[in-house]
Amino acid sequence: MQEELYIEFEKYLLNEMTTQEQSEFENKLQTDDSFSEQFQIYKETTQFLKLKFSKEAGDFKENVHVIGSSHFGKPARRRSKVISLQSKWFAVAAMLVVFMGVWYFNQSGNPNFSDYNKYNEAHFIERSDTNQNLVDAQTFFNAKDYKKASQSFAKIEDLTNPELQLYYAISLIESDDYAKASVLLKNISQGNSVYKEEAIWCSALSSLKQKDYKTCKKQLELISQESEKYNQAQKLLKELD
Repeated sequence: MQEELYIEFEKYLLNEMTTQEQSEFENKLQTDDSFSEQFQIYKETTQFLKLKFSKEAGDFKENVHVIGSSHFGKPARRRSKVISLQSKWFAVAAMLVVFMGVWYFNQSGNPNFSDYNKYNEAHFIERSDTNQNLVDAQTFFNAKDYKKASQSFAKIEDLTNPELQLYYAISLIESDDYAKASVLLKNISQGNSVYKEEAIWCSALSSLKQKDYKTCKKQLELISQESEKYNQAQKLLKELD
């Protein structure tokens, strides 16, 4: 149910989950695109409401907390300003919040990183490969566990292969380690491998994730018409205008 979904989001944002619940929640964010998108909309919308309509947003979040506490058997701290809501009204309010969030962020004109961070699966090991760090890096990357993937890549002794460098850089971007990713991508983009323009595309995605739209546009403009990423680059450029 939507009500339970929003209660779960609020518990995570308020750090009220157990260690196991938090781990399961964060794993679902990594593996379930729909769940991740709904969470981002909820989080960004409540932040927007807090800035624009502080009293109403506070009342709404307080009601989520109160209802969540009653559902999960935890005593709730009630305040005089809290509006008592039945479950059906909560569901309506939650739907309105999400609808407002979709409208507001569509109006902002800036594209989201999550709309473009779609990668090909890694297939750089042979069945007979005994390099465990390499095997782990591929396995974690394809499972979208980018933190562990980047840790495995870091343990590989020979990282001169541009393909390995590219997937390592992607893992670093997804783990918010932009500086290390930049070094790897710059090295690839200045070379002559088949991954040159893919590296430029990933550099643009890194800038997009950091909301550095000016740099993102400059990098996108470097992608040639012969590149597989050209159409996506042009689409992203239009959204950035």
